[in-house]
Amino acid sequence: MAAKEDLYQVLGVTRNATQDEIKSAYRKLAMKHHPDRNPGNKDAEEQFKKINAAYEVLSDDHKRQMYDQYGHTGEGQGGFGGFEGFGGFGGGQSADFGDVFGSFFEDMFGGGGGGRPRRGADLKHEVEVTLDQAFSGAQIIVQYDRTDLCDTCSGSGAKPGTSLKRCPRCHGKGRVQFSQGFFTMSQACPDCGGAGEIIEKPCDHCHGTGRERKNVKLTVKVPAGVHTGTMLKISGGGDAGPKAGMNGDLYVEIAVAPHTRFERDGDDLIYNLPLSFPQVALGDHIELPIIDGGKTTLTVPAGTQHGAVFRVEGKGMPRLGMKRRGDMRVRIGVAVPRHLSEKQKELVRQLATSLDEEPQEEGGFFKKVFGK
Repeated sequence: MAAKEDLYQVLGVTRNATQDEIKSAYRKLAMKHHPDRNPGNKDAEEQFKKINAAYEVLSDDHKRQMYDQYGHTGEGQGGFGGFEGFGGFGGGQSADFGDVFGSFFEDMFGGGGGGRPRRGADLKHEVEVTLDQAFSGAQIIVQYDRTDLCDTCSGSGAKPGTSLKRCPRCHGKGRVQFSQGFFTMSQACPDCGGAGEIIEKPCDHCHGTGRERKNVKLTVKVPAGVHTGTMLKISGGGDAGPKAGMNGDLYVEIAVAPHTRFERDGDDLIYNLPLSFPQVALGDHIELPIIDGGKTTLTVPAGTQHGAVFRVEGKGMPRLGMKRRGDMRVRIGVAVPRHLSEKQKELVRQLATSLDEEPQEEGGFFKKVFGK
């Protein structure tokens, strides 16, 4: 198993760095590696995750203390998660009850970590593709609205040319303490919302939020074999998170449009083939179109009945994620002529007589021909 990277090295700061230095380093790196600024760059996305994880630990005094003392093994000492950090329990390290209970209740009721980067919301978008695109796979353009970093202030929320000011109430920590009976409680600073910094001159465009609504276009790869209802996940395609947090994901739901020639049944395709009475009576060889643009030949044996179904193996849709294909099912229908001359009618009567089938027989082919 590969050794985990040092969190201070991830942020590029020394071990005695102040919280202001840690926050400043984080902001610069988050802006540099943000997925919106590096679309499709998996390395940047992974680095962005590492930066967020490192800041999550080093921006919290208690977690940082545990990390300094135990390194990454502090994760198992209750320092980065769980409840083993209570004084004397589990790892044996004392912890401030205010920090523990404050963080616990804030996390439970939505008040915790107000100043830390948070992941943005996931989004869902529906697109329609043709059956041909579903067969071969395609690159399609998806256009939708999402919340992105503000272009004017680059996501800082501050008016260009100005900077953020250290919060005087919490001194940049993002949290304040207060007494509640015998306990010291900790909560997000009400002045800065937990950010540790105050925007003195908000950006005129985003009004200090650091985010704005944008209409974006993404190129999405649709794999061969998709069905209606197939959901494609586009990592980082959702809303940008507050405080330059990581983007949520985009889920693209596929709808496959009806085709003019083929009906779809799972991975099989159904082709309706109308034939004349002589063709089904005497048999025939029929050339059929297939979904990939080619042709195949179907042998129709003599005496084939209306509604008969023939299967052509391997000429259907690709199975999603597999090399195999479904089949094409050919459904036979007998096409009855609508207009016959008197001579043709007489010939059909003679045929009916020779076959011992009366023209007026209920449900018979010849009744359909003569309309009696």
